[in-house]
Amino acid sequence: MDRFLVGSEYAGHLTDADLGLLASVAAADTGPAVDASSLRSDPVALLRLLEDPGAFRAVLGGPGEPVPASPFLVFAVSVQRAAAELASAGHVPERTGPRQRVPLFDAPALRDFLAAPARRLFLAELLASFTRVASGRYRARVGGRMRTRRFSELDPVRLAGLLEAVPEAERPGVYRRLGDVTLFLTGVFPDYATAHALGPVNAARLLRAAQLPASQQDRLAGPPGIEFWEHLGARWYRAARDLAPAPTARLTVVGEVADRFRQARRVLNHVTDQYLFPSGNPWFAQPGS
Repeated sequence: MDRFLVGSEYAGHLTDADLGLLASVAAADTGPAVDASSLRSDPVALLRLLEDPGAFRAVLGGPGEPVPASPFLVFAVSVQRAAAELASAGHVPERTGPRQRVPLFDAPALRDFLAAPARRLFLAELLASFTRVASGRYRARVGGRMRTRRFSELDPVRLAGLLEAVPEAERPGVYRRLGDVTLFLTGVFPDYATAHALGPVNAARLLRAAQLPASQQDRLAGPPGIEFWEHLGARWYRAARDLAPAPTARLTVVGEVADRFRQARRVLNHVTDQYLFPSGNPWFAQPGS
């Protein structure tokens, strides 16, 4: 996706108040005045303002009362801030356990992931999509009888159960959301994902739902660690891309994230640790709380 298309997608998510905040960034930089209402029709200028370091300061960097920013704008400027910080970072901490970090010298790979504006947009949209979580019931045939089952977008096992119940045409959407929840849990709540999200029985169910070859199932068997989730998340995203009826620019990005799932996860770890929870205004509660 080129910058015009990416800026257009941002414009579709931002509120009028968000645009006013971004217009104020241009004024603070002593540049030419920007009419907030004109930003929707100038996607390239809008993207340029989101990338301005002043956008993060305007939304999250100042003391005092919170500004009237939408969750999407908070996530968008946080991802942009991560791109700016990682541009000069030598290493990035990796979680090895609760409150435990070790430095990994993989910052160049994270910089490369964030170099594409469309991938930065992908992460902002992903985070914003989980501010409201869909759940509900569906009917499925179990042992020859129709039964009612529940699903939640934050429960990968129950969400995977939808694959057996929805028409074939709807499966790409389920696979896409499975990839999303896997990236979200490992990116924002990695300790929970590896310690509490799954027991061995449900882990085996997910491996079967992913239709992995037996050799790969054996390799990933055992307590579900980060490698388990990364492998499944990439597989879900590839299935969403490959089974879709027609290729699109957005599906191209989904495929890129599938190929770089670990980098996407590590970027979200950085965003979460640096900007979301330490800011004193966490946007998510711990799953299950």
